Amino acid sequence: MSVRLNWRLDILGVTLSAFLAFAGLAMAHGDHEAKSEQAATASAAASPDAIAAYPLKTCVVSGESLEGDDADEPFNLVYKSEGHPDRLVRLCCKNCVKKFNANPEKYLKKIDEAAAKAKE
Repeated sequence: MSVRLNWRLDILGVTLSAFLAFAGLAMAHGDHEAKSEQAATASAAASPDAIAAYPLKTCVVSGESLEGDDADEPFNLVYKSEGHPDRLVRLCCKNCVKKFNANPEKYLKKIDEAAAKAKE
């Protein structure tokens, strides 16, 4: 009888472990969706004036055109850094966000150089 009880407890333990693992994955997926929604909200936050004043016509990461018939709708990222004003960064797509975030200083420098050149 104790063998049968141990077997049932083992099955219950495996089932419970599988459920908890699945629930953890579902929660992680929900967090990912929430972050994606936050990025989309940041994209919608760019003002028309900031977009018009943006100095580049190409993606700061990939170099692909942000305008024209061949270009998809640009992804407008509002870059936030403590102690600095928010910055608009226009990217060709959401896929470039990860590359931008890996080294934002590099890409912000390119934007600043383009803005300085446009003022000349």
